[in-house]
Amino acid sequence: MKNKSYKIAADVGIPESGAEGVIATQGGRFNGWGLYLLAGKPTCQNKLAPGQHTVVVDFKYDGPGLGKSGTATLLVDGKEVASGNIPRTIPFRISADETLDFGEDTGTPVSEDYKVPFKFTGTLNKVVISLGEAKLNAEDQKAIDQAAEQEAVSD
Repeated sequence: MKNKSYKIAADVGIPESGAEGVIATQGGRFNGWGLYLLAGKPTCQNKLAPGQHTVVVDFKYDGPGLGKSGTATLLVDGKEVASGNIPRTIPFRISADETLDFGEDTGTPVSEDYKVPFKFTGTLNKVVISLGEAKLNAEDQKAIDQAAEQEAVSD
């Protein structure tokens, strides 16, 4: 998901009592991303009504280059509910000791909005992550390879 566009689509069920919690997250407090409901609300959105919903984050990367900006658009049931610029993104590794989680956060939180594990209290039917093409030139790829080599030596 680094240095490229991506889309995260989640098919969720919201009970009559409402829902909150992590849908998907990778990384944690120091470097990562997350898609979650807080008090039943995805970012900048009215509380989801009971029933089935599709929540999508559509991120368009502004590359080429490493760690460039991009625009994230949040859609609920196909309707745009929020959009904003992310001024810089993660160019290299997300974290050596955090994982990709669905339905709960098993590491450090990606936001101070919640305390882990912040289990999703609705029904998480499916999450699909679609990746776009990397927008890197040979020099960018060399920088990534060098960073990976330096990390391997320090481990």
